[in-house]
Amino acid sequence: MKEMEEILLPGEPRVVEAELPRSAMMLFAPVDKRAFGVAIGLACAIGVMALTTAELLMTPMPSLRLGLLGQFFAGYTVSWAGALIGGAWGFFVGFCGGWFTAFTRNLVLALSLFMLRSRVELDGSRDFLDHL
Repeated sequence: MKEMEEILLPGEPRVVEAELPRSAMMLFAPVDKRAFGVAIGLACAIGVMALTTAELLMTPMPSLRLGLLGQFFAGYTVSWAGALIGGAWGFFVGFCGGWFTAFTRNLVLALSLFMLRSRVELDGSRDFLDHL
């Protein structure tokens, strides 16, 4: 423990905690890809269905050009059946986007932590070799 006191800078704690606090551990926890995909998919499905329903209920003049979604979502029209088809497509696209986002976040976090851990281990071995 004497070695640690020699390299501490002023203001650093004298005791090093063995574990991170729970709040810090949650920052580095991986995101469940399937759950995140389902959450984003449901949000997209509800959004497309709500917009289509609002478009159908506005009787005098539709304000949105939702018919253009038919260019991207096969079978989609501004109708009650189209709202269901659009909801299914919205869920599919949202699920794929959410899954990929969670996958990318987990991959970047894992690579960052691996590089950080490797760098710390290399620095520790350098100090060890200096004492020989």
